[in-house]
Amino acid sequence: MQDAEHALRALAQVYFDAAYDMDAQQFQTIFHPRSAVTRIGDDGEVSVMPIETWLAGVRNATAPRKLGLERKDEVVAIDVSEDLALVKLRLQMPPRYFIDLLSCLKVQGCWKIVQKVMSVEVRP
Repeated sequence: MQDAEHALRALAQVYFDAAYDMDAQQFQTIFHPRSAVTRIGDDGEVSVMPIETWLAGVRNATAPRKLGLERKDEVVAIDVSEDLALVKLRLQMPPRYFIDLLSCLKVQGCWKIVQKVMSVEVRP
């Protein structure tokens, strides 16, 4: 289990770096091609989008690094059961503050995100 936790912390670091740089290519290395992103949409309903749709948004976003935003990210928890893991992250892109739950599977010996469930809070 210690090896799995180490690998998942490394995956989380790639995730944090990709988020700070809005690097869709880097995100693609850790997301499974059939993964999806789930959140509460602007209409208050559950929104599920394929990873490619989400990555298109990433490609069009301005990177927090380019905006000079303070970087603060944290692995809150990692729970591993064999080839299944849940990674809870906290990160910020002021004024937006995120909590992401990343469901991961060990696919052909490599951990991949298969589902991202996210919440965002906008603060003044």
